[in-house]
Amino acid sequence: MGYTISLSGLQNAQTDLNVIGNNIANADTNGFKSSSVAFSNLVAASAYTNPKDTVGIGSTVASIDQNFSQGAIQQTGSALNLAVSGDGFFTVKSTSTGQLSYTRNGDFSLDSTNSATTGDSYIVDANGNHLQVMNTSGNGVTDALVPTTDSANAAFSGVTVAANGQVSASYTDGTSTVIGTIALANFNSPEGLQQTGAADYTATGISGAAIYGQPGTGTNGSLESGALEASNVDLSSQMVNLITAQQYFQANAKAIDTNTTISEAIINLHS
Repeated sequence: MGYTISLSGLQNAQTDLNVIGNNIANADTNGFKSSSVAFSNLVAASAYTNPKDTVGIGSTVASIDQNFSQGAIQQTGSALNLAVSGDGFFTVKSTSTGQLSYTRNGDFSLDSTNSATTGDSYIVDANGNHLQVMNTSGNGVTDALVPTTDSANAAFSGVTVAANGQVSASYTDGTSTVIGTIALANFNSPEGLQQTGAADYTATGISGAAIYGQPGTGTNGSLESGALEASNVDLSSQMVNLITAQQYFQANAKAIDTNTTISEAIINLHS
């Protein structure tokens, strides 16, 4: 039994080390949210067991929880670098699957490849996923598409994003066109979102469906153009956690060594 108990501790310590290592590795990833491991104990008992005879039989990982606290906002000066101050996620759509994902990484740009073939440019993230804006009915989303010329055939000259999420394209003849309002997604239980990598999440039955809204309205945070939200990883705390997890691992390894020594001594007594 002693081996099993200590082995569960080793496995949990390894999980903790993996999570902490992932946090540290993503300390410079825009929009990344750190995670932490919660453990629970295991006991050998039933409804008829005397409470004074209850034996602990190890521990297990209860959950790996996301910390959605605000990361520091860093100025970049690029109009399509966007940061949310408060609650809400940007919504992006995969061009290959149509899957909607949600992210706090607001590092967007114009898709110049598309403009060469259709005359329009999508606003995309680093993976080519399309940023979503509110649709005309206000209860769904559609791709943020920027025409490269206006109705007078004037060339595109720039894009701006207001604090309320309104995206405007300007042209060389001095005109501007509103192409949509960025949709922020909120969830009844954001801790139920599924990580998919690239600081992206997908909705699950636990998180509930996305509730779309305009930045700065309801529970939605405000939007800042020319800035990015940094990772919320606190390196000082992570280094302390790393030392604790390492000691946790070493202590369980030592317990296994001790059990081995005792077992060998017992075997030698009978030999």
